[in-house]
Amino acid sequence: MAVCANCRSVVEDAARFCPQCGAPLFPVPRRLGVGSELAVEDFARVVLGHELGEGGMGIVYRGWLYYDPQGRFAGTEPHPVAVKVLHPLLRGRDRARKMFRREAEALRRLAHPNIVHFFALTEDPTHIAIVMELVHGEPLSSIVVRGAETRPSPSAPCVPLALAWHYFAQLLGALAAVHTLGILHRDVKPANVIARADGVIKLTDFGIARIPAEDTGATGGVAPGTGAYMSPEAVRGDPQDPRSDLYSAAIVFYEMLTGRTPFDRPERTELMVRAAQLDEAPEPVTSLVASAPPVLDVLMARALAKDAALRPATAVELGEAFRAALGLPETAGWQAQRRLAELARTISGLELPAIAPTEPEPPAEPLAERAAELRRDVVNAFSTQPLPREPAGSKESERR
Repeated sequence: MAVCANCRSVVEDAARFCPQCGAPLFPVPRRLGVGSELAVEDFARVVLGHELGEGGMGIVYRGWLYYDPQGRFAGTEPHPVAVKVLHPLLRGRDRARKMFRREAEALRRLAHPNIVHFFALTEDPTHIAIVMELVHGEPLSSIVVRGAETRPSPSAPCVPLALAWHYFAQLLGALAAVHTLGILHRDVKPANVIARADGVIKLTDFGIARIPAEDTGATGGVAPGTGAYMSPEAVRGDPQDPRSDLYSAAIVFYEMLTGRTPFDRPERTELMVRAAQLDEAPEPVTSLVASAPPVLDVLMARALAKDAALRPATAVELGEAFRAALGLPETAGWQAQRRLAELARTISGLELPAIAPTEPEPPAEPLAERAAELRRDVVNAFSTQPLPREPAGSKESERR
């Protein structure tokens, strides 16, 4: 039984309106925590473990996904997952729930080794949560901070150039797939790129992503995003295309090398940083990193051009420009990323299950088999490639 908040009448739990005064009745939000169970459609459930972190939109828990022994994934062993639950204070807000559904839809459409894997969206009147891959690693933002603290001199790179390219190439591969499906991430930054201990990175947090069904016009008001990584058109609230995400990705590369973003300063507010994106030129990398090749300044000037028309149009084009100019080898991983990007549009037409094991069996279609093979090639190449030595003090944590 429950009590109507308006007239204090006792009513049935299942009632939607008070039979005495007609006031709408709202379910009491369940308190989620260790041991809580969430139904995942009709063939699985997830049990929550300890909390991994909390952000502005949600709380991330470690969880275990159990499959119904009578369902279509019968025989699949339980496995760990990350569960991102909408923050209790935002449960009643339609816009927050819409953003959660948008993130789930963006992840559902994507199947790429450098993008966190989506399992399911679970929702009822008391909660909404995204069940996704549990990534063991740490964000690039932590790697950059540690590199800045341990580098031998202020003019040394925070992340060695070869290692920065190793991460950057994978980020561009992820964005190539994202953009081919008509999705814009709109919040590319080091905190949303998780590096596993084996060197493979995962792009996360599609909370403000734009999916094809949405209006692509001007946003108006304060544009969503993080000022230090936003493109000029994003700051203005103008229409964006893939070059906006690539601008942000170039800033991630800049920060890995220099330890700072091009326009952020300790004394600047978020609005001041956004304003600087519109009319300031980035400080040359060579003025901050003594070992940086001069051509890197030319590459950054193009990648961070105020006019989007002057930037590389695609993630592969941007990556090729950096790789060729810096004299970096065309590794097996980068070759696989390029081929996977070429197949991505056709791959997007495949009908994927709403929920599947972490390593699903590839569909029978030859194209799908080729796509699965390329995904394995990417993981194998980037996880087995020897990495430059990182600064001492590296540690592993669990992230969504």
